[in-house]
Amino acid sequence: MTAIITLLWPTTYGQLILIAAAGLFGRYFLAKSEIPETPHMGISISRSTAVVAWILFFGLLIGLPLFRTVVPSDWLTDSQFLAGYGAAQAVPGPLFTFSAYLGTVMNGWTGALVALIAMFLPSFLLITGVLPFGDVIRRRPNFQSILKGINAAVVGILLATLFNPVWMKAIHTPYDFCFAIAAFGLLMF
Repeated sequence: MTAIITLLWPTTYGQLILIAAAGLFGRYFLAKSEIPETPHMGISISRSTAVVAWILFFGLLIGLPLFRTVVPSDWLTDSQFLAGYGAAQAVPGPLFTFSAYLGTVMNGWTGALVALIAMFLPSFLLITGVLPFGDVIRRRPNFQSILKGINAAVVGILLATLFNPVWMKAIHTPYDFCFAIAAFGLLMF
């Protein structure tokens, strides 16, 4: 469902709404999991630091899409984008690889550095915000169900991305399709 809605309503805020809705769906409709006992992580971050990290995270999450209208759309060609995306899928750490590639294509090594920081800063903020509450949160079955829903939504969004732009820009002939099937087969087996 997330893939279908993402393709029909291709907006950044639409994806965020879908992820939130999938979390709610998971909370109320997905089976609760047995949560194994895990040792305390032993990482101490103050709650005030965590709150600042959450504020910065949500500020970026909500604010950055507002600035995307000032980003020119011709920084790289479709073939450059697809070459980087394909290379990123072939090696471990695709987001790391792809962000560095895009930054390099757009502005050399400084662009790669900025792209890497932009790629990883939100996750560092999210982890910093969660760690002080991690032991309590991960023991809650409802939270586990929320994560199941969110994970399913993210897979749907990635499936939509596979179709557009990857499929739309790369599969033009039966030979392209045969090559994609062969590559998928090699990847799976």
